[in-house]
Amino acid sequence: MQPLADRLRPQKPDEYIGQRHLLAEGEPLHAALHEGKIHSLILWGPPGTGKTTLARLLAQSADAEMIQLSAVLDGVKEIRAAVVQAEQNKAQFQQDTILFVDEVHRFNKAQQDAFLPHIEQGTFTFIGATTENPSFELNNALLSRARVYVLKNLSDADLAELLIRACVEVGLTLTEEQQSQLVAAADGDGRRLLNLIELGATLANQGQLDAQGMKSLLSGRMRRFDKGGDVWYDQISALHKSVRGSSPDGALYWYARMLDGGCDPLYIARRLVAIASEDIGNADPRALQIAMNAWEAFDRLGAKEGERAIAHACVYCACAPKSNAVEMAFKAAKALVKSTPSYEVPVHLRNAPTKLAESMGHGAEYRYAHNEEGAYAAGECYLPPEIAQTEFYQPVERGLEIQIKEKLARLKALDEHSLNKRYHR
Repeated sequence: MQPLADRLRPQKPDEYIGQRHLLAEGEPLHAALHEGKIHSLILWGPPGTGKTTLARLLAQSADAEMIQLSAVLDGVKEIRAAVVQAEQNKAQFQQDTILFVDEVHRFNKAQQDAFLPHIEQGTFTFIGATTENPSFELNNALLSRARVYVLKNLSDADLAELLIRACVEVGLTLTEEQQSQLVAAADGDGRRLLNLIELGATLANQGQLDAQGMKSLLSGRMRRFDKGGDVWYDQISALHKSVRGSSPDGALYWYARMLDGGCDPLYIARRLVAIASEDIGNADPRALQIAMNAWEAFDRLGAKEGERAIAHACVYCACAPKSNAVEMAFKAAKALVKSTPSYEVPVHLRNAPTKLAESMGHGAEYRYAHNEEGAYAAGECYLPPEIAQTEFYQPVERGLEIQIKEKLARLKALDEHSLNKRYHR
């Protein structure tokens, strides 16, 4: 028997569920579906959102043959065969062809380039489906010839509608609570929902699922996460921005979501170390140590206790005062080094490990700070003379950096006083 997902695949546009933002009247895809005016396009969206089904409906509306390739299984040989078939369709049968390529992002640059002349010549209309960001994964030349449409996760209402159709098809009766549990378990993925219902039908007794059957059906469910893909980067971005924005609740939520999806907790621990330096810095130097401690605690205690230590660090970093002054100062220093000559180290700052170096005056006029009043050599310069007045580090008025800023201001006043004394001698 055909899989449930195949049996329920819509045969006409009105049966299609979801993506109302793309298929509303007045939208290009609405016209394409109802008038058969097809153009080359890329369908970008998560698994189970109807990309393949939409491509088939588009081909049907245009009365075109759809040749389907998978970038996972097919290569140049299959692409050439598809081109030959499309040319025959046009020459012998005056029929248009739609070439649908699933997981198109898995084709390399040369394979993607192979489509270009045939799209240009009108040999076929190209439709690609991808779960990855086309801007990163597809060639610019291909993107310039195909319009990108973004498909979204199916809403709960969409999934509920799909669930009713599926239950009728398999003869399964579910309580409202069971329906809600299955919709939640599908997590926006229509194919996952259909697979759950198909499995549920095999576990049912006279078309109904008892508590044990439902528990078995839902066991081992995991939210979509897709390490290394857009969802991965979107969620870690949300966690980072929650910490930077001083939202402990947001930080904990995205941390829990990533754990729920199977993320390695140590990845979060490493990111917190980076965040503590980048976004908190000297406003609260303890944040860096707490992040390091959480990392170490996980290594020593294992997941159960270690995950809590990382949560501790998430909350602390989110609540800590924020400063990116060190980050900005470091960037400014690196930019200046790249844009200026390699200035020599001033003589008084040079090392004098040999008699020769000492005879050349290396370090001769260096003032040892611990021998000065307040352990500070007022007026001493530690930069090359060509950039002596440069200031990279600008502390902010938050946390410990308030005191650091006040101290640097006092030291600057001492420098100015010392220089004035030398000038007036």
